[in-house]
Amino acid sequence: MNRILDQILRHFISSGRLHVAWPDGSLTHYSGSKPGPEAGMKLLDNASARALAMNPGLGFGEGYMNGGIQPMDCTLYQLLDLLMLNAMSPGHLPEQIASTVRYVCRNWIQFNPVKRSRQNVAHHYDLDSRLYDLFLDKDRQYSCAYFRRGDETLDEAQEAKKKHIAAKLLLTKPGLEVLDIGCGWGGMALTLARDYGAIVTGITLSEEQLTIARRRAQEEGLEGRVRFEMLDYRNLTRKFDRIVSVGMFEHVGVHHYHQFFEVLKNSLTDDGVALLHSIGRNDGPGTTNPWINKYIFPGGYSPSLSETFAAVERSGLWVTDCEILRLHYAKTIALWRERFAANRAKAVALYDERFARMFEFYLDAAELSFRVQGHMNFQMQMTRSIDAVPLTRDYMAEAEGPASN
Repeated sequence: MNRILDQILRHFISSGRLHVAWPDGSLTHYSGSKPGPEAGMKLLDNASARALAMNPGLGFGEGYMNGGIQPMDCTLYQLLDLLMLNAMSPGHLPEQIASTVRYVCRNWIQFNPVKRSRQNVAHHYDLDSRLYDLFLDKDRQYSCAYFRRGDETLDEAQEAKKKHIAAKLLLTKPGLEVLDIGCGWGGMALTLARDYGAIVTGITLSEEQLTIARRRAQEEGLEGRVRFEMLDYRNLTRKFDRIVSVGMFEHVGVHHYHQFFEVLKNSLTDDGVALLHSIGRNDGPGTTNPWINKYIFPGGYSPSLSETFAAVERSGLWVTDCEILRLHYAKTIALWRERFAANRAKAVALYDERFARMFEFYLDAAELSFRVQGHMNFQMQMTRSIDAVPLTRDYMAEAEGPASN
């Protein structure tokens, strides 16, 4: 199997250089024809080499978690940078086969009825809440921040993200009823109620997030303006003036896109405004990396714009604005990685070494998916009515104000 992996790597590395130390102590160098980064990888056992040859998308992450694969004379980030860059080149047969199988099965992999959605959410978002304090901002915004200048702190960029979204929601008067689908730990809902006078209902499928969001509303004295519920979006039965959803659409699943936007339309008042903030991809429909699907976000998927727009079109909603945030999430995750690394020992104490390896692998790979693999974020504003928002986008800039220095 090592000989098979050797042949795979000879075809795989088209950019940069990879140095591999094999379980028997031998060393092989792989050089691409194009310039690129340089990194090394140590394979400590034949099982890890075999898994890497058979299913690289899953085998590499599991090998790193289990200690059978180690970066050599470089960091994990540098090794992933080289491998993920080369993975974008066509012609890698094992991964092409695995990807084709995943694509054929993706409707089932992303089939997320209510019960399964709750299980998927619990897998990641019901982890010990102290874990998220190790790397998130003070408001626990677990989504792409917004860097208006580029040099903001994490807290500043997350505050700017909320303000950016609020400007697109056209909160022109107090008392507007807002629905927050996938409200997380409540930061967006609390901000809209406290700073914009909205009356907010936040819904989630995470027990842990619900408990914390409700406690935060009580601590801030906002129980009369913010209500948090354990509710699936498919069970909504009333209308709202505004709807916001940040970082939740990635968990819907392609099979359910049409239903999601139908619910969005039916839950908006005639002159209502909705804002969807989601991870996306700059190419066509694809699949989720099998390691991410197994260990981090089961049932999750970053949609293409074509898939998303097609579903919106079928719903009859107007897309009144769409903005692409290219490197904002890469910058966000870079700050998360830095914080997690500084608190890594605490993560090991909360769980164990294998979990800490899993989480740092997730953060490194996530950042690089935005830097070298075509992932981005999009913010899509939608309405039921053609005239629900002003003719130009000027109102957004006016509401947002100048970037602070």
